[in-house]
Amino acid sequence: MTLRPTDSSTLLIDGKLVPGSGGTFEVFDPSTEELLGKAADATSADMDAAIEAARRAFDDTDWSRDHAFRARCLRQLRDALRGHIEELREITIAEVGAPRFLTSAAHLEGPVDDLLFFADLAENYSWKQDLGNAAPMGIPTHRYLLKEPTGVVGAITPWNFPHQINFAKIGPALAAGNTVVLKPAPDTPWCAALVGKILAEETDFPPGTLNIVTSSDHRLGAQLTEDPRVDLISFTGSTATGRSVMRAAADTLKKVFLELGGKSAFLVLDDADLRSACSMAAFTVSTHAGQGCAITTRLVVPRDKYDEAVAATAKTMRSLRPGDPRDPGTVCGPLISERQRARVESYIRLAVEEGGTIVVGGGRPAEHARGFFVEPTLISGLDNRSRTAQEEIFGPVLVVIPHDGDDDAVRIANDSPYGLSGAVYGTDPARIARVVAGVRTGTLGVNGGIWYAADAPFGGYKQSGIGREMGVAGFEEYLETKLVAEPAS
Repeated sequence: MTLRPTDSSTLLIDGKLVPGSGGTFEVFDPSTEELLGKAADATSADMDAAIEAARRAFDDTDWSRDHAFRARCLRQLRDALRGHIEELREITIAEVGAPRFLTSAAHLEGPVDDLLFFADLAENYSWKQDLGNAAPMGIPTHRYLLKEPTGVVGAITPWNFPHQINFAKIGPALAAGNTVVLKPAPDTPWCAALVGKILAEETDFPPGTLNIVTSSDHRLGAQLTEDPRVDLISFTGSTATGRSVMRAAADTLKKVFLELGGKSAFLVLDDADLRSACSMAAFTVSTHAGQGCAITTRLVVPRDKYDEAVAATAKTMRSLRPGDPRDPGTVCGPLISERQRARVESYIRLAVEEGGTIVVGGGRPAEHARGFFVEPTLISGLDNRSRTAQEEIFGPVLVVIPHDGDDDAVRIANDSPYGLSGAVYGTDPARIARVVAGVRTGTLGVNGGIWYAADAPFGGYKQSGIGREMGVAGFEEYLETKLVAEPAS
């Protein structure tokens, strides 16, 4: 099978590749603004069929109980995806605008291989846990716990890292014995649809265990959330939409996992290698045009080194010109759409209105007449209470904020509605440990440490979400706990 864009104009429902009842919708290349092709456009009826298929597969088959079979299917899927990795790579670069170098890591190859971690969990997890004997109310009793799948999972995913987020949901959900309906973002339907085609044609997944519904209609996500046949919603996206998901799920009291926004702080202590830290901050915020919820977008530096920090950051940022994502040397590719570019540009204008100074960037690169590009942008002169420093921009925009010592740096990091991620740079282990203990975020990188991995749980505090994705903790988000008590022998 050779994959082409036209191959992806199907939905995966009940094990069959079917056209969307709404016809097709257009998919554009964000780096050229050219039409790439069309994807299947599902309707409410298609979503209803997908939910019904997932419900039947969970209720009427042995999928939820056959751990070894689930592990085998996940390994088959990983191997089949590996067999098409170059076709998937080209589609990912074209559809997402993902820099080529990232497709060897979190944009494609890493998430594909992470399926093996969840396959191993399906086989090796302690599905039964003995609590031993006790005598509640004087009655000798033996107790044990059973871990069981939740049921039908509705997975709603965004466009920024589609493979990573899709597999971080369907991998553990399927490994745990659930069935899944995946609703990917309208901006990036092919990354999901191609996976569906490969799964249907090259693996033994039973019909209905995974259903993939691409659509231009955002309301299908709400339909998935509200349907009483769905037991759990796993959502990644903006905090505003996350609130809507919680409200919609409340009527049926279904479980909800939310991985939401961030405004993460990059804390530089006064004993750190300032130039190295600032260079890393500039590189991080420019990568994939800043389109990552956990990217550090506030650079918090010692006040007496503020000018030096701005200059060091600016030097690196000037070297990171936006480029063609197909070029292996590109770090900063395009934004996903004209709508997203307009949003980023509105925040750059806001920064100036708030009294900030655009040190680097701030505009569209002259060398790219087409494509949704914005220059990596460095802003100085704002404090942490400015909207530019408080609100998630989702673009290559970095605000430099001064601090007056370690405690003040922690205060600034925590002075945010979000708590998703962050970074700390310094040399004194004791000081670093105190800062790490004080910052209220779900992940922290110290001196360049990488927290992202299949076995590492990811998620946030405060308005950055509820629950954890990846790792054993992420796997257990998709499980229920049943306590069984019997007479002690």
